[in-house]
Amino acid sequence: MGEEVNERAHALWYVGPHCAEIRAEILAGEVGPGEIQIQALYGGISRGTERLVFTGRVPTSEYARMRAPFMVGDFPFPVKYGYATVGRVVAGPDPLLGRTAFALYPHQTMFTLPAGRAALLPADVPASRGVLAANMETALNAVWDAAPGPADRIAVVGAGVVGSLCAWLAGKLPGAEVTLVDIDKSRAAVADALGVRFALPDAAADECDLVIHASASQAGLATALQLAGNEATVVELSWYGVDEVAIPLGAAFHSRRLRLISSQVGQVSPSHRPRWSHMRRMEAALALLADPALDTLIAPAVDFHDLPAQLPRILMGPSNVLCQLIRYPPPA
Repeated sequence: MGEEVNERAHALWYVGPHCAEIRAEILAGEVGPGEIQIQALYGGISRGTERLVFTGRVPTSEYARMRAPFMVGDFPFPVKYGYATVGRVVAGPDPLLGRTAFALYPHQTMFTLPAGRAALLPADVPASRGVLAANMETALNAVWDAAPGPADRIAVVGAGVVGSLCAWLAGKLPGAEVTLVDIDKSRAAVADALGVRFALPDAAADECDLVIHASASQAGLATALQLAGNEATVVELSWYGVDEVAIPLGAAFHSRRLRLISSQVGQVSPSHRPRWSHMRRMEAALALLADPALDTLIAPAVDFHDLPAQLPRILMGPSNVLCQLIRYPPPA
């Protein structure tokens, strides 16, 4: 076991609409049996979810379901929120000391948690890329829900982090024709790096066997339905917070017998749930991050202590940022 630790840490708190601050955190004393302490190295910001938190747009009905692991506070504010931190184990069982691990933990410089709630990074996954683990877990679950097959024509509408990861996963299927669809032409470079096609919405091939929607926009959902072929499946992966979205279920929706299903990472996909635990799924997601091509999804790092000033730009402004990397200060 490591020595007793009673150091000050610092965490990001969302304290009001469009307002965040860094607060001091007092860590517990000695790390207990079965616990580890992690010194954060890198973090990642989930722009879609954290934008809803930052703006106070988490629906009241979803306050309980939206709680992230180890979140502190209550919605709407103040909350210590986040779920993508990679760090080095600095206290705990000797076999884990010095190892690099991912944890679904808020943005904080150092923290203690049960050892079973952290997943060790494979040797071929750098710490900076490990921050994509939660996004990869979501994408993996969505692809399980979607159940694509070899040689399928697949469209993924919305080239954010999760949509791009879905396209990358589907693109590994033999013979699959995978197109990443987005209104932003610059996402063509992302698609190219991930080995899939790119199209603007009005140029995307229709008659798809499967469509995954991840743009979090009403227009994107309409595009997804338009691209689906006869009796195809459309997987709705977006989450809209308090916004109401009109679904175009007229025209040929019924005559083409389209199937619209939801996907959400909170539970393991029914196709795998009898055999897969959440930890097994997380470990699989981490192993999938070994491909250096995925670095195209990660924006240059922002220093942790600069986050309160930078969050409006990261979360609200027009931006090409996909996953915003957070760089934590080295230990004092």
